[in-house]
Amino acid sequence: MQTSFVTSSTVAITGGYLVPIDGDPIESGTVLIVDGVIRAVGADVEVPEGAEIVDAAGSWVLPGFVEPHAHLGVHEEAEGPAGDDTNEMTNPNGAALRAIDAINIDDLGFRDALVGGVTAAVIKPGSGNPIGGQSVALKTWGARTVDEQAFRTAVSVKSALGENPKRVYGERKQTPATRLGVAKVIREAFVAAQNYAAERARAATDGKPFARDLGLETLVAVLDGELIWDQHTHRHDDIATAIRLAEEFGYRLVVNHGTDGARIAGVLAEKDIPVIFGPMLTSRSKVELRTRDIANLARLAEAGVRIAITTDHPVVPINFLVHQASLAVKEGLDRDLALKALTINPAQFLGLDDRVGALREGLDGDVVIWSGDPLDVYSRAQRVFINGREEYSLELGVRERD
Repeated sequence: MQTSFVTSSTVAITGGYLVPIDGDPIESGTVLIVDGVIRAVGADVEVPEGAEIVDAAGSWVLPGFVEPHAHLGVHEEAEGPAGDDTNEMTNPNGAALRAIDAINIDDLGFRDALVGGVTAAVIKPGSGNPIGGQSVALKTWGARTVDEQAFRTAVSVKSALGENPKRVYGERKQTPATRLGVAKVIREAFVAAQNYAAERARAATDGKPFARDLGLETLVAVLDGELIWDQHTHRHDDIATAIRLAEEFGYRLVVNHGTDGARIAGVLAEKDIPVIFGPMLTSRSKVELRTRDIANLARLAEAGVRIAITTDHPVVPINFLVHQASLAVKEGLDRDLALKALTINPAQFLGLDDRVGALREGLDGDVVIWSGDPLDVYSRAQRVFINGREEYSLELGVRERD
């Protein structure tokens, strides 16, 4: 019986049914974690003397889930307006903004993430602005500050098309009040970034001083491929605009939400544009959600679109991430692909697969022991390890921060 959290620097999780995600399942396998990093995965792993043994017999062992689009800590639960820093809706171009500056790691959602087996999350600004700001990738527990919890401080830039930004600024009778205006704001921002990059290069060549601009620096990083363009868009015509803009300026596009994306699934597949789909457990609360259907995820996958799944927490509680996958399987999504959509796929889309998303040598020791198949609604996350340290157990709850 477990009586305390595992704290050893060498941990061997043994005897479980291992689902590495990027390899075949292993009966009665072992995951060896040393100093927070996975060192071996297999059926015949040699466990070093002195390692702390975690018996997972009768359980399923998977990598921690990756939530690719959440507002944990920037939109705190049960805090009202005082805890909502999701959108800085004072300027349509928020490229200089960074989600990390508003994240409270004591938000209740981080505890919920552990209960749902979610060990990593990409936190993004909201969708009130055409350009919302930079996202950050965090582990969901295990550090004293948000900076220590972050494992990739600059992942992408959040952008929004469709109803949200046109409603926010249209009510003020200012640009952008239409879809035309939203696209104009984005297009003008990237033209300015191109000009800025050229001027910066000339100044460097001439050895002259150059005045930096935080927003334009961020957009140049997008143009240079250093940051991904995370495009909030639901309706198929808005997705088409997202593609048009990406091809015009040559940046890496990831569609976020894409609930109407099945309408142009063939286009997305041909252009190899990934979709972070969801949230699914919502009502059709606005016009652009009219065609929202869980079965659309299976339709995207069947067309060859690379997919991941999001709760858009707190729109849907983050611990329901796995339940959305289960419902998608019920509506036709291949079950193995559903597990990839919770793990390796979002990690790959957002450039995090060198750290998370699979049980593989060299990746972080983010491992979850489940009572059974996690896609079975009756299964529960029994023990959650982040960087090799146990941060949650069904018996003991969440480990308190150091």
